[in-house]
Amino acid sequence: MPSTLIVNARLVNEGREFDGDLRFANGRIDQIGTGLHARDGETVIDAEGRRLLPGMIDDQVHFREPGLEYKADIGTESAAAVAGGLTSFMDMPNTSPPTLDSAALEDKYRRAHGRAWANYGFYLGASNDNLEAIRRLDPSSAPGVKVFMGASTGNMLVDNPQILDGIFRDAPVPIITHCEDTPMIEAELARFKAKYGDDIPPSCHPDIRSRQACKKSTELAISLARRHGSRLHVLHISTADELALFDSGPIEGKRITAETCIHFLRFDRADYERLGNLIKCNPAIKDASDREALVMALADDVIDVLATDHAPHTIEEKAKPYLSAPSGLPLVQYALVAALELVHEGKLTTAQVVQKFAHAPAKLFNVKNRGFLREGYAADLVLVEDTPMTVHADDVLSKCGWSPFEGMTFHSRIASTWVNGVLAWDGRQLVGDAMGQRLEFDR
Repeated sequence: MPSTLIVNARLVNEGREFDGDLRFANGRIDQIGTGLHARDGETVIDAEGRRLLPGMIDDQVHFREPGLEYKADIGTESAAAVAGGLTSFMDMPNTSPPTLDSAALEDKYRRAHGRAWANYGFYLGASNDNLEAIRRLDPSSAPGVKVFMGASTGNMLVDNPQILDGIFRDAPVPIITHCEDTPMIEAELARFKAKYGDDIPPSCHPDIRSRQACKKSTELAISLARRHGSRLHVLHISTADELALFDSGPIEGKRITAETCIHFLRFDRADYERLGNLIKCNPAIKDASDREALVMALADDVIDVLATDHAPHTIEEKAKPYLSAPSGLPLVQYALVAALELVHEGKLTTAQVVQKFAHAPAKLFNVKNRGFLREGYAADLVLVEDTPMTVHADDVLSKCGWSPFEGMTFHSRIASTWVNGVLAWDGRQLVGDAMGQRLEFDR
């Protein structure tokens, strides 16, 4: 493949923003510098001062395959991801059937080959009866083991204390947890059913899936991790209450890390009146004070990773009454521009967004040669321009066809996305074929 030279870019990488040029060839970043000259036959792109970022790595998505392809699949959702500047994803195991052994794990990798627009990794799930499969897991085959320590679907709620202890003692990869206390949730749900019957307002969701339920379960996960010295990553922190449980500082020095998600930074309790079940998710979007505290925790390196928890459902499912409407929302296509709104608002820097969305997940999961603008690394690149963009349903690439951001205007848009050195998104449409590769974990 002929090489490509991007000139006059504003590169954002490893805490710095600087003017420069970047050349890539054969899927890899070949040269970073200033005043680079075009070679014979080389494609030259003038960035005209636009920001050039490493492709984002989303450590939490639900692409619904296998078993729920009527909602989403690996092809459609990874297409939406690259349109949003996300060039790698790590998909969750609560599919149908769930990903509870190596055979199911490899089946998902086979499904992604040739169909995923972004690079892909798949978690092994935990249950009350697959501890041996977790112990036998090849550390290079999955980013981590996902443990649902709260309500879940199917056979994936791990509530056996002996099994939990065994997972935290023996898992050969990072342990990834969803933390909500099921008995507390069930007690609150019963209380609200007594008050409202079957007509519970969606605005009650953050009270049913309460901050106390989140904190209690997170405390349990951290206590287990400290007992066994486990590498623990707690997903989708949604409350200010949990932040005191985590340490501030660089991710390299931590055995216990935290993630939050873009919807917790852009929505709060007041939005249930307008959006209802469209923003129903687990854990629940909570108060404005939580939203502001989470942004500050990102800036202060208390929260280490920013992700999406992309979890699409059909609009018909979301239109059902609260008790029947499923939890989750589609987010990958607009997550990066939504995060960059925090830059426009003066709450984060672009370098901090890149740290949380690219560098940190690459380090946490030992992702090989991705997540940075470095010579020799994969040419997963995103060119961002500061031109306003309003979200319309007609532009949504996720199979579900809707976005909680519809009608919102962002101050940035994704001008181009390259995956492994191949243009996948030109700012208006997908280009070429799906070129995602299996993520390698350097363990």
